[in-house]
Amino acid sequence: MTSTQQSLYDLAPLIEVMALGAAIALGPLAWVWWRGRGGTPVRRLQALTVLTLFLTFDLVMFGAFTRLTDSGLGCPDWPGCYGNASPVGAVAEISAAQQAMPTGPVTHGKAWVEMIHRYLATGVGVLIIVLTVGAWRQRGRTPALSPWWPTATLVWVCLQGAFGALTVTMKLFPAIVTLHLIGGLVLLVLLCVQAVRQTQMTQGAAPVALQGGLRWLLGGAAVLVALQSVLGGWVSTNYAVLACTTFPQCQGSWWPDMAFAEGFQIWRALGVLQDGSHISFAALTAIHYVHRLAAYGVLLVLGLLVWRLARAGQLRDQARWLAGLSLLQFVTGLSNVVLDWPLVAAVLHTGGAAALIVVLTWALAASRSMADTARAPSIPRRVSA
Repeated sequence: MTSTQQSLYDLAPLIEVMALGAAIALGPLAWVWWRGRGGTPVRRLQALTVLTLFLTFDLVMFGAFTRLTDSGLGCPDWPGCYGNASPVGAVAEISAAQQAMPTGPVTHGKAWVEMIHRYLATGVGVLIIVLTVGAWRQRGRTPALSPWWPTATLVWVCLQGAFGALTVTMKLFPAIVTLHLIGGLVLLVLLCVQAVRQTQMTQGAAPVALQGGLRWLLGGAAVLVALQSVLGGWVSTNYAVLACTTFPQCQGSWWPDMAFAEGFQIWRALGVLQDGSHISFAALTAIHYVHRLAAYGVLLVLGLLVWRLARAGQLRDQARWLAGLSLLQFVTGLSNVVLDWPLVAAVLHTGGAAALIVVLTWALAASRSMADTARAPSIPRRVSA
């Protein structure tokens, strides 16, 4: 069966793919059990949450690598590869597709990249299932965190899997690919909140009391970084990075020719508009330049936030991370423009955005406004159950 005849959804290998994901999850689960064998179930749950957050961040990075190497359609069906659980069973089909279209999206290397991404995603899903079951078993012993948090995370990761399937079956539809990226960032936020709250509880640490204005600045910075990440995803999914190859000007102008209506026409296929015509270079320029202009504002707000935190002497670790990640984003973003979108810089740029989201969530979850702290009951110092 050729790639054009291949059914978009072939559930025959579903059980095998799930089994491979479960096997991958056994490693982290065994490590948490071994490290926490002398501890309490609550502490093991906290350790597993932190580890799942770390692995989810790695998954987001690998997802960026998958997208940037054009491997998203390496296997044109879902959840397997030409109806098989791995590219090993699809060698003939992949070879035929590659021979029919040598510069097309299907190659043996790209098929492996895409399937490894799916295996890792399934493994993270299994870990979140374990977190959910563990949270409900320990409810009442973890007063600082409701078991509905991991339950919501489980629902979200299932939705994220659906977006992953649609990314393949809808042939890299820009809106779906961007939603898939947003879904990964939301997953990081959900896991980060749980990790911070559980760590505070097990260590007996109270939230840091911030002045109201500083707390609002922190929340505003988080919203701006989230919006900028969405814009960055739209740039990447539309391959608009190289629409401007100079800095600080674009195409030798401070305000190049741009078509905003075309560039931000959301529901359309890759490279074309809703009327079937090809997207113009001016539209790609608009996508790129809006992201660049917004980046200036975001960096200014992050700089102000770091300065305010340093003056207040609060959340010092988070402030250092924000300063370093802001610099990373500037350097990698500039490298993408002037060095013709090198893979390492592009992956690091996505990772930097995800890390900023995590650190800002960490700061928000680890703090409260002074007014809220005055009204809130005291947190139990330690959990020994």
